[in-house]
Amino acid sequence: MSPEESSADLGIEAASTGIVGRIKEALPEGTFAVGAGLIVAAITAYLFVIVTLNALDAKEKSGFSAFWALVFVAGVGFFLPIEQEVSRAIAARRAQGLGAGPLVKRAAGLAFGLLVLLLVTITSVELLGNHIISDEFFHGNQVLVWALELSLVGFFCMHLTRGVLSGNGRFRPYGEMMGAEGIFRLAGAIVLAIIGVKVAGLFGLCLAVSPFLAVAIAMRFKRGLLTDGPPAPYSELSTALGWLLMGSVFMQVLGYTPLLGVSLLSTGDPKKDIAIRASFASAFFIARIPVLLFQAVQGTLLPKLAGLAGAGKSQDFRDGLMRLLAVVTGIAVLGTLAGFTVGPIAGRILFKDFDMTSLNLGLLAAGSGAFIIALTIAQALIALNAYARVAFSWVAGVVGFAVVCSLITDIFLRVELGFLAGAVVACALMLLQLQRVMHTGLAISAQSLLEAIEHEPLEL
Repeated sequence: MSPEESSADLGIEAASTGIVGRIKEALPEGTFAVGAGLIVAAITAYLFVIVTLNALDAKEKSGFSAFWALVFVAGVGFFLPIEQEVSRAIAARRAQGLGAGPLVKRAAGLAFGLLVLLLVTITSVELLGNHIISDEFFHGNQVLVWALELSLVGFFCMHLTRGVLSGNGRFRPYGEMMGAEGIFRLAGAIVLAIIGVKVAGLFGLCLAVSPFLAVAIAMRFKRGLLTDGPPAPYSELSTALGWLLMGSVFMQVLGYTPLLGVSLLSTGDPKKDIAIRASFASAFFIARIPVLLFQAVQGTLLPKLAGLAGAGKSQDFRDGLMRLLAVVTGIAVLGTLAGFTVGPIAGRILFKDFDMTSLNLGLLAAGSGAFIIALTIAQALIALNAYARVAFSWVAGVVGFAVVCSLITDIFLRVELGFLAGAVVACALMLLQLQRVMHTGLAISAQSLLEAIEHEPLEL
């Protein structure tokens, strides 16, 4: 190699190194870790559902699907806002050079109070209501009630820990925790399926135990997270906690209205109800494939969006955000078309005894598509601090589901059209709110967008 060629190569290498360095500086810390965590969590969650539902008979599958919905409505719905506020408050203290130990203790006390309230409510309803939860939702499977309560304890620990990590800028262990939870959950289900377990309660325990293991993995050798600082009043945590709680719970309720609706509605024939719920469970998760793609797209496009904002390219960032919305809309449309066409084929490949029609799958996929569009807009609104607007939009979506559901008699169509209507209502309201807020000239920062997406509220 000539000296001239060697010099040119060194120049190219130096230039590329400089470009990479500038990109890394423009990106908020932890962007790639969060993106990778989102992708791993999405894929492992879907595989877990496939393994679990294929291992169970109709009765056990029906109970497990209701368990899945209740866990994520209560666990994520109530504890995700705690994570969001803890992260925000710790980051604010770090910016002032203040220790966050007292703040975390205050937040832990508040979150523990919510946990106790949930556990007492579940236990009281179960005992005083003559086992109404285990009978109505889980078909007499008491282990799923225990797994539900243990899951809430796990979600309490996991979301509080995630808030502490992200507030301290420890995004690598944050991403590890997201991925590890899904991996542990999936590994447990695979072992149970291999040894021939047919009991839904044990698969439920896989979901319940995985948050504890994920916390242990992510927190290994971590120091300096809880330093001493000034006392923390509740007001330091409650800037938007009420709105976040309201929005989070109703968002989760709307997302799982199909499963919850099928579990609560009855034909009067217990055997027929079990068959309907078991069949619907497989269809529900087939129709959630757009959600899986949505999480993967978020994980891959997040670095580019955050880099544009971090580099101060506000117009490029706004254009990128609109492109993200266009991509998500494209996923929603393709998912809906797939549901109406090849959905039943995919269902028969992925799940045993699959017998749902293309109409059912198409309507469910359309609802899921509208839902992920609404969620994308909600994340932008949260990054703009429009918490109340997001909360009321999710409430309106749940009301829309209830209204449409009350007008139809067929169980499948009730929950499918109700879900679609509710998601469209929420999506339309949030799109209107986003247009209004953006016209005020408020800007979304790279860090606020990262925070809105990293605290991903959606499971399958």
